[in-house]
Amino acid sequence: MATDKVVESVMVGSYEEMETEGKQKSVKSKLSSFFWHGGSVYDAWFSCASNQVAQVLLTLPYSFSQLGMLSGILFQLFYGLLGSWTAYLISVLYVEYRTRKEREKVDFRNHVIQWFEVLDGLLGKHWRNVGLGFNCTFLLFGSVIQLIACASNIYYINDNLDKRTWTYIFGACCATTVFIPSFHNYRIWSFIGLVMTTYTAWYLSIAAVLHGQVEGVKHSGPTKLVLYFTGATNILYTFGGHAVTVEIMHAMWKPQKFKAIYLLATLYVLTLTLPSASAMYWAFGDMLLDHSNAFALLPRTRFRDMAVILMLIHQACFITFGFACTPLYFVWEKAIGMHECKSLCKRAAARLPVVVPIWFLAIIFPFFGPINSAVGSLLVSFTVYIIPALAHMFTFKSAAARENAVEQPPRFVGRWVGSYTINIFVVVWVLLVGFGFGGWASMTNFIRQIDTFGLFTKCYQCPPQSMVPPPPQFHSPVNATVAAPPLHHLPQNHTHRA
Repeated sequence: MATDKVVESVMVGSYEEMETEGKQKSVKSKLSSFFWHGGSVYDAWFSCASNQVAQVLLTLPYSFSQLGMLSGILFQLFYGLLGSWTAYLISVLYVEYRTRKEREKVDFRNHVIQWFEVLDGLLGKHWRNVGLGFNCTFLLFGSVIQLIACASNIYYINDNLDKRTWTYIFGACCATTVFIPSFHNYRIWSFIGLVMTTYTAWYLSIAAVLHGQVEGVKHSGPTKLVLYFTGATNILYTFGGHAVTVEIMHAMWKPQKFKAIYLLATLYVLTLTLPSASAMYWAFGDMLLDHSNAFALLPRTRFRDMAVILMLIHQACFITFGFACTPLYFVWEKAIGMHECKSLCKRAAARLPVVVPIWFLAIIFPFFGPINSAVGSLLVSFTVYIIPALAHMFTFKSAAARENAVEQPPRFVGRWVGSYTINIFVVVWVLLVGFGFGGWASMTNFIRQIDTFGLFTKCYQCPPQSMVPPPPQFHSPVNATVAAPPLHHLPQNHTHRA
């Protein structure tokens, strides 16, 4: 029986190799395969690493100012480990589901398996409905956050337009992701995306060190519980990017090899997030409490402009926005019966309605930074941590299910007893700290942003126009004014800290 399990597990996801076996490839098909059609473990690693951290790089220094240096570092390590564990659980459940279906001769060549379908096949329709609701809502707001980040970033290069206008423009740019068929086609974009985030992270680290500490810098955090748990839930959100784990696995030729990919991706991401957030907090301290975008505090140079442009490309041009939105496209295609359509243009046209609510929500709630914490506490806590842990426990609750499982828990965690212990800890911790305290803190902070700036605010945390001196009057020497100071030296609208 053990041998049969191994054979069936190996056969999972081998369609691509079976289809191309024995066929001669033309130069065009080889180029297409090299740049476009990926399914290796390396593609999966690039996808996980580039998707896990993008605009969050710019908000983690803000979280450090709320948490303090020590708590910021510890929470990153802790939630990175927790996120890797639940990503492993999702991969186990995917392989279990797909193996069972393929034993029944179900063919997935033209169908992308998604998380809610895994829950449906293993645990029933009630789990499916809960998983579908949380996952789609999280991915919806995840896409909204990327769009908000685009407008926030471009403003630091060109402030001739307000952030709301930039949101309109980048909403149209992000809509081009409808032409990406599936996660098979993110090979080159995932690689480029990781190069972009790596540059940005090390730019933040080096620029902060070279800038040095600002005069009178203070490192007060943590000062209040609201700020502390708001910062913690932003880090919870940072390492909760595996809401698209199932889709990434399905794009692999051999998805059973996914196991440790997310952990390795997380370890690499930590080499980016820890130095950049620590250096920025060391240099600017409490000033970050009023600047949720780290770019706002660094002087404008060609290196900063390059980092801004790379982040814009990463977020708007297929990569981060596409990763968050493509699973929503699949759900919508299945709902309207277009998922197995061969025409790329028809599928792209059918996907466009998904972009409209994302566009609209980004205009309503442009609160860059605080929205990350709200999404993290209310949605990521269940989608990425609680539901996978519970689903794993309920799927293998019977002795027969554990005995016949396609993949047994690793020995170093204590097999089934150890995995159940870890799962219970994950559920209790995230429910109390992430959803409970984190939900209270992040929503309190989020509501205060609404009270301070209002919905549909035109330019969130932009320098107030009243601070810009009027143009000089030439008819009288008395009325002459000096030139306006550089934009980054002007005071910014302050958010409430308590």
